[in-house]
Amino acid sequence: WAKLDDINKVFCFNKTPITEYVRAHWREDTFFGYQFLNGVHPMVIRRCTELPCNFPVTPAMVASSLGESTSLQDELEKGNIFLADYKILEGVPANTINGYQQYIAAPLCLLHLQPSGELVPVAIQLSQCPGPDSPIFLPSDSEWDWILAKTWVRYAEFLVHEAVSHLLLTHLIDEAFALATLRQLPMCHPLFKLLLPHTRYTLHINVLARTLLLRRGGIIEKAMGSGLEGTKVLMAKGMSCLTYTSLCFPDDIQERGVDCIPNYYYRDDGLKIWSAIESFVSGIVRHHYHSDAHVLADCELQAWADEIFREGFLGNEASGFPSSLQSIPELIKYLTMWIYCCSARHAAVNNGQYDLGAWMPNFPSSMRNPPPQAKGTTSLESYLDTIPEVNSTSHIIFTLWVLCCEPGDSRSLGTYSDEHFTEEEPKRQIAAFQGRLAQISQEIQERNKSLPIPYRYLDPHQIENSTSI
Repeated sequence: WAKLDDINKVFCFNKTPITEYVRAHWREDTFFGYQFLNGVHPMVIRRCTELPCNFPVTPAMVASSLGESTSLQDELEKGNIFLADYKILEGVPANTINGYQQYIAAPLCLLHLQPSGELVPVAIQLSQCPGPDSPIFLPSDSEWDWILAKTWVRYAEFLVHEAVSHLLLTHLIDEAFALATLRQLPMCHPLFKLLLPHTRYTLHINVLARTLLLRRGGIIEKAMGSGLEGTKVLMAKGMSCLTYTSLCFPDDIQERGVDCIPNYYYRDDGLKIWSAIESFVSGIVRHHYHSDAHVLADCELQAWADEIFREGFLGNEASGFPSSLQSIPELIKYLTMWIYCCSARHAAVNNGQYDLGAWMPNFPSSMRNPPPQAKGTTSLESYLDTIPEVNSTSHIIFTLWVLCCEPGDSRSLGTYSDEHFTEEEPKRQIAAFQGRLAQISQEIQERNKSLPIPYRYLDPHQIENSTSI
């Protein structure tokens, strides 16, 4: 890059109001913080009540960011401090692109919820090991030191988002569910009828992903800082720490302590959609199962759950995933979790990739220089020498654009073109589900009219029934 504006030329073929907003505001701390709530990876931050011992932020460091009327300890106690920790990236091997070594960091980012309701970064450490060679960067540092520190966090977001939250926890997990459904449930089984529309094209898109992305010479090897080997390591780490709670949306919100943070549209919309799916699933399940004993006695259902536990979650009992389903409430929650993951969760991490990644510095796929070990060393020129090169950027942005293109035969959540249920009660439940989703869509569209950046990724009309793209 000769100059920063040259990046404009890479995505000039398709500009949207949001790509233009990102290009104009990517340096701002408020927009950086906003993306933890409503960006393409809004499931990382958690409330911080005590600073990690490996992130020695002092009250003096953040005093100017927090304001004179409060202290770091006060804000911790009030629940206004949040943490994004990318420890999962520690030890992940970096790729070589265009013959040059790339670099990976495992940053920690501390954020403050301001009285205005905006979330802003107040401290960033670019490694898990504090010390003289790992300074804590602050908003008061020089302009390009601070921008580079934030860009390293955005790069960490890219790697964890693409390898773990997107590829592993939607596409590959959904494949395990889809295969178990096809293997273990006969076509006449009520759960086969319920779940089949939510498997549509999942196997097809995953075959394409393996063919085009997860291969030698594919996009991951050409343009991602983790490359193929690092991506495998990262996915294995993600699998080892995966929990049932993290995939059950309301439980995850509670566990991360983000149930009360304002302007968290991902949470607000997601809870509504989870509730709508849960109500629909409950109606179907309770129509066919009249007691917990009926659930336990369904050998086909139990074989389905057992295969998913063994093949999908590798038999990891510590994860909390059930290997069998013991009751009606357990079954309802489990089915709700999967339908939500293959539809709404995938939409949340997929549909905004081009919007928020087309301006590459906001979502870089690699870094060509190691993290700075001292302050005062970053200039615009060194920044341009660190972010991905032109051809890497082109590969990634084109891929993100393809992934976010709406397929010509899309079926939005709750659309059941093929009639599997013939009884009146399931038909009534489907109609009620569709009506609730239409109401949620209307509420979201009405709210978005007053937002500078409309959050539409969880509008039911924008959510596919299945992981199909």
